[in-house]
Amino acid sequence: MLKALLAIAVVVALIYFNRALNRLVDDFAERRSIASRRVFALRKLLNFSMVLLSILAACFVLGLGYHQVYIFLSSVLAVIGIALFAQWSILSHLTAGVIIFFAFPYRVGDRVKVVDADEDISGEIVEIASFHVLIRRDDGGTITYPNSSLLQKPVIKLPPGWVAPPKALKEDDQAS
Repeated sequence: MLKALLAIAVVVALIYFNRALNRLVDDFAERRSIASRRVFALRKLLNFSMVLLSILAACFVLGLGYHQVYIFLSSVLAVIGIALFAQWSILSHLTAGVIIFFAFPYRVGDRVKVVDADEDISGEIVEIASFHVLIRRDDGGTITYPNSSLLQKPVIKLPPGWVAPPKALKEDDQAS
């Protein structure tokens, strides 16, 4: 009976810790004027992590040995690892989304240019999601740019009224 009460106390403590973390995220988001959609995605990730931590803590309090929990977790992680190996980029985009939430110096509505040799990626940030950033170009098109790629390339903040200059003609086009 004592173990059950202790397990309940641990789970309740982790629930209060989760609420405190959510309040900290909300306060941070309010101070930086971060969109509620981004806050929701991060809170979902935090809540999922806290549920896993609560289950793990309850298992240890109830007397399950490290060996039993280790076998169960290694089996689950092996299945998850195989699934993520096929889609490893999803995990990197999600991690990059969390980094962008806390450290990205640009917000929705800012005009930016991503330095890319192959393509002109400039325009207004429309949305910052968990896996990608939507950038609306001056011609009306929308670019879906992956978060992990956005962290790997330089991003230039443009002045509010800036419009992309017309592309120079290539030598082949000028000759004809």
